[in-house]
Amino acid sequence: MPLRIRSQFAYYSSTGIMDGPAARPQLAWQPLTFRGVAAFASASFGRLLLVQLVFAVIAAGVVIWFVQRSWFPVINRAIAELPADAHIRGARLMWNADEPRSLAQNRFLNLAVDLRHEGGARMPSHIQVELGEKDVKVMSLLGYLQTTYSPNYRIDLTPADAGPWWGAWVPPILAMTAGATIAGLMVFWAALATVYFLPLWLYAFFANRQLSLGGTWRLAGAALMPGALILCGAIVLYAFGALDLPLLAIAMALHLLTGWIYAWVAVWELPQVREDATAPALNPFARRET
Repeated sequence: MPLRIRSQFAYYSSTGIMDGPAARPQLAWQPLTFRGVAAFASASFGRLLLVQLVFAVIAAGVVIWFVQRSWFPVINRAIAELPADAHIRGARLMWNADEPRSLAQNRFLNLAVDLRHEGGARMPSHIQVELGEKDVKVMSLLGYLQTTYSPNYRIDLTPADAGPWWGAWVPPILAMTAGATIAGLMVFWAALATVYFLPLWLYAFFANRQLSLGGTWRLAGAALMPGALILCGAIVLYAFGALDLPLLAIAMALHLLTGWIYAWVAVWELPQVREDATAPALNPFARRET
């Protein structure tokens, strides 16, 4: 077996400590540069999870800001437009008008009443929530979701009743949104790092770089953070109207590509495997075969 391959196998099967003096590892604290991402290869799992948690909290703040800015005003205006005698009883919506009507809408959200889902109240909004006589329909470019009212529902859809109910539920909804965003991102990043780390380890192996399996997973997880900031910026631009929905989808794909780029380039910031680290010492007095 060639000396280079033998030395690499010896390194990857060991604890990661090379013979001879070792350079002091860089402190892993920011994954925004290639060298900063590479530093997480020698950091602890706890350090990576802490940094990921910070980025997840930032993303959750952006999501909450977007929801409050883009969706909540529509909901408040829709509540003000509710009639005085609308309610849901016995799995049916009792509404005093048959014609479709949009209660409130903007480019992000449209809240409407269309008892027979005829399409007369639909607007060019990215998400449509349509109350029918027996069900509610949520539509977007990704498709639609339709669910019937439960027979146990007893809901008064009047401004006097819906307003206080909505006001009481706003803080819990925001808290649940933040929690779901943070938990979802942490699970998503762990899954992506698991998918990325084996090809990345093979790449580092043939690039003759010092990288253990655990270090590869940590490096892959850290490399996802710059893409997360790109996605946060895309959400902000989307909220201000600088991006439409297809461009937001492209930004989502770009943030995944950014993770790959950071991971693969960060490998070259790692130290090389010393090719003579496991080579046996030569006896100068031994006879050499020719």
